[in-house]
Amino acid sequence: MYCSSECRQSAADQYHRVLCQGPSQEDPDHPINKLKDAWRSVHYPPETSSIMLMARMVAVVKQAKDKAHWQKLFSHFCSRAANEEEEIAHKLLGEKFRGQLAVLHSLFKAALYDDHLSRWFTPEGFRSLFALVGTNGQGVGTSSLSQWVHACDALELAVQQREQLDSFIDQLYKDIEKETGDFLNCEGSGLFLLQSACNHSCLPNAEASFPDNNFLLHLSALGDINPGEEICISYLDCCQRDRSRHSRHKILRENYLFVCSCPKCVSQMDELDVTSEEDEEEEGEAEGETEGDDMEDEMTDV
Repeated sequence: MYCSSECRQSAADQYHRVLCQGPSQEDPDHPINKLKDAWRSVHYPPETSSIMLMARMVAVVKQAKDKAHWQKLFSHFCSRAANEEEEIAHKLLGEKFRGQLAVLHSLFKAALYDDHLSRWFTPEGFRSLFALVGTNGQGVGTSSLSQWVHACDALELAVQQREQLDSFIDQLYKDIEKETGDFLNCEGSGLFLLQSACNHSCLPNAEASFPDNNFLLHLSALGDINPGEEICISYLDCCQRDRSRHSRHKILRENYLFVCSCPKCVSQMDELDVTSEEDEEEEGEAEGETEGDDMEDEMTDV
């Protein structure tokens, strides 16, 4: 669905002609549908934003008259799959994911191969493309439910009415979680060049948001920022930032390939490497999972 005929035409001009399935949209044997189904089988919740963002990147280059321009633009995003200095490799490149990635690579190549992008379709190029989307992909927070909840928060209500409304909203999120897993106020994934250039801090001085309920990202200061001071956002959500230093570092190492040395982490250097209670619970649950389940849990962060 598109918000206007102009947006629909823009999509057609930029990438949609390559990805359009026409009358084969419901055909399970269509190469793109096979790719989507394979991704859903290894990813939970069962959305397709990450793999289709990669597909859209290919489609944009394939449709573009100036292919070199788009290839150069995409090259500005970090796409490394390992940090050799820190001896860190992206968690998706481990042995237990090799089979699933090989299947996705084969289907991706069958659906979208293009000679101009041949390096993206090699095994190493595909892993780099995966790392690019996993590292730089920004969830597009345009959830109508999120907007409604924010509007509810702004209402002036009596104490009893506020308690009833909050209870209803809490239950609504719990009901959604039963069906889709952790419900994130996110309706897609996108690449934003300026936002991706911001480094991480566990005490960020800026945040990315979507206050207009569309795809336009706003980078807003959380307080006064002095001239020359680096603008930092957090790659972690609010709950993750409240976890122990050890837990935060684990997430950042596995997903973003660096060891955080922000002021908060430096101030906690003398703390024991203790995993937060949330992580301990997740690890306890994981002990009873099968090897196939591991891929689902790990891929959720990408």
